[in-house]
Amino acid sequence: MATSSILTNVVIGDPKKAEAFVDALEKSSQDPVWKPSAPSIPILDSVEELRRFLGRKRN
Repeated sequence: MATSSILTNVVIGDPKKAEAFVDALEKSSQDPVWKPSAPSIPILDSVEELRRFLGRKRN
């Protein structure tokens, strides 16, 4: 699990803070919201579209 190495040095002494931390972890894992960091990549179906696309990149 990825969190096991991240949490090896985490010490929470207060039971209320520990409960809040666990609740936050559970909440974040139930409904992860992901948005792409970049716009979608265009899918080019024809040679002509590819030429137009590459022509724009050179200019």
